[in-house]
Amino acid sequence: MQRFNHLITTRPHQVRQVLISDLHLSPQEPALVQAFLALLDDCLALPALKCLFILGDWFEVWLGDDVYLSLSENEQALHWLTPLISKLKQLRINGCEILVMHGNRDFLLGQPFCNLFGGELIEEPYALTIGQQRYRLEHGDALCTDDKKYQFFRKIMRHRLTQWYLLNKPLEKRLAIAENMRQKSQQNNANKAAYIMDVNDEAVHQALTASDALLHGHTHRPNIHQATSDKKRYVLGDWRLLDENKRQSKVSAVIGAVTNDEHSNDSFSSNDAEFELFEFTMLV
Repeated sequence: MQRFNHLITTRPHQVRQVLISDLHLSPQEPALVQAFLALLDDCLALPALKCLFILGDWFEVWLGDDVYLSLSENEQALHWLTPLISKLKQLRINGCEILVMHGNRDFLLGQPFCNLFGGELIEEPYALTIGQQRYRLEHGDALCTDDKKYQFFRKIMRHRLTQWYLLNKPLEKRLAIAENMRQKSQQNNANKAAYIMDVNDEAVHQALTASDALLHGHTHRPNIHQATSDKKRYVLGDWRLLDENKRQSKVSAVIGAVTNDEHSNDSFSSNDAEFELFEFTMLV
C-alpha cells in the first residue's frame, strides 16, 4: 500500500478527495487527535482538494452537540475540539466540502455542530461517482448482519424517538448511559466469534447490486477485498497508536483518496479519476 505522504509530496495537484473513517477521537487519546490535526494540515496544503469525507465513528463517543455548544466562550477556547474546528473551518473556506456520516459511536452527532465549520451531515448509503464507476459509501455496521443482537440495538438507537429521548436527558445521565453501553458492548464483543463482527457476504452482494464498488469502515480490517468476480470492497479506518511504550510512537491509519490528472478538470466523474487506499502515518 502506498504512503499518503508520498502522494501529497509527489502529486499534490492531483488529489481531489480524501476519505477517512473510524478515528475514534477523544481527549483520552491525544495522539489520535494530533494525528487528525496533522492530516488536516496536509489537506490544507492540497491546492485541488474539493471534498473530505468522514465516514462515521469520527469520535469515540458523542453525547450530543450541546456538550460543546453549551460551553462558554472561555471554555470553548480551552476545549480539545476547538483546534479541530478551526482547521476544518479553514479547509471549508479554501473551497473543500466536508461531508460527515454517522457511525455506531457518534450517531447523536448533529448538523448544528457541523455548522461550526461549514460541514454537512450525509445519510448512508451515499452514492459517489469516480471515473466511470459508481461507489457506495457507508459506515459499515449495517453490513454486519450476522450480529443479530447488534442489528436490533442499532435499529433502536437510530430511531428518532430514541435519539430525542436521549438528547433530552441531562448530560450526567447521558454519560452514565454511554458508560453502561460501552461496558456491555465490550462484554458482548469478548464472547463473539470474529466472523460475527465482520461483514456478511450476502449483505455485501446486496449492497453492490446497483454499485460498482463498496467503500466503508467500522470493521477495523482495512484492506481491498474482492467482493464479487468483478467488484471490490474497500475498507478504511483502523486509526491506532503503535509502539506506545517506545520513546517515539506512531499513529497509523488507512485512508482513501481520489486523484485526477493535474491537467484535467475538477470533476470527480471525469474518465481519468481513480480511487486508491493509502497508509497515513505520523510520529508522536
